[in-house]
Amino acid sequence: MTKQNVVVSDCSSRSGMVTVAASTSALFSPPEALAALGGHIAMSEKKLLKRLEAGGGRVNAWVDSMRDSSPSRIKSTTEKEEQSSWILRHPSALRKFRQIISASKGKQIVMFLDYDGTLSPIVEDPDRAFMSREMREVVRDVARYFPTAIVSGRCRDKVYKFVRLAELYYAGSHGMDIKGPSKSRKCNKGNRAVIFQAATEFLPMIHEAHKALLEKTNSIPGAKVENNKFCLSVHFRCVDEKRWAVLAEQVRLVLSAYPKLKLTQGRKVLEIRPIIKWDKGKALEFLLESLGYASSSDVFPVYIGDDQTDEDAFKVLRNRGQGFGILVSRVAKDTSATYSLQEPSEVREFLRLLVEWKRLSRHARTIGAVNIQQ
Repeated sequence: MTKQNVVVSDCSSRSGMVTVAASTSALFSPPEALAALGGHIAMSEKKLLKRLEAGGGRVNAWVDSMRDSSPSRIKSTTEKEEQSSWILRHPSALRKFRQIISASKGKQIVMFLDYDGTLSPIVEDPDRAFMSREMREVVRDVARYFPTAIVSGRCRDKVYKFVRLAELYYAGSHGMDIKGPSKSRKCNKGNRAVIFQAATEFLPMIHEAHKALLEKTNSIPGAKVENNKFCLSVHFRCVDEKRWAVLAEQVRLVLSAYPKLKLTQGRKVLEIRPIIKWDKGKALEFLLESLGYASSSDVFPVYIGDDQTDEDAFKVLRNRGQGFGILVSRVAKDTSATYSLQEPSEVREFLRLLVEWKRLSRHARTIGAVNIQQ
């Protein structure tokens, strides 16, 4: 029986680390999920994958979905009206900042942040998705006041190289690879080191699929295959749209040889990962539990992300009835997020306001305490 590796620091442990092993059989999706290439995907993708399994139009269905996730045309009047209606349902988190702070009163805010498209702009070369110095500074400030995690589809090590902040929690490969702060911290609630890796037995399979994808897509200009350890990303933002069908066919051929790998989709990227019951929502729940907030009513999780894969986390927050999700998007999308922001610069401003509010509230409490003593 294979195991997933979980290590959580414990102050009562002599070594400081306690290892917890659990069977990965509990992570596998039911058999019917194999036919759908995974159950934790958006409704539009479910329809897409049903069409894929039906046989005819398989590649065309993939291309249609790739095109839908990559809007580039000018909006019609009707679409502009729909955008306005969408904004009413998912108002700006900046405009509703006071309302958000009021809802968090008396609770511990825990921050969860996607990386690409949230902390850094979407760029043509994914290896150059650098965050700005100003963004890094504000994220560092946020982590001083609140437990903060980066949750990304990227390899955990790669995200850390981009962010370079040791005081954060990092959940890479869509939450399948999690590590807590490397800086020394006091061992108390909200400051616990966590190491978690789901389904390590898939690594040889993913390595093989990576080599196959490199070979199959090598002749397609602009295509880039990224190995994110527990998952693979096929980026097509630099691929001519006329070649998308060819790219989709090559990905399909590779996937057909690996029935235990599933397809999901993000912004101009095809994601390939193991068919297990694990996603960014599961990672959020795991981190809250590791931080001691699994059953707490005094926690206020905030998740900010821009991608379809972030919807799993948004749904978890809605189901918990705690905190909220913020979708980063300029266009109307089906989402379980409560609020919206348009771009990383607005994310930075929201985080700055959060830090400023916390500083002022602490200052006010300090002055109040001094007055009482006097």
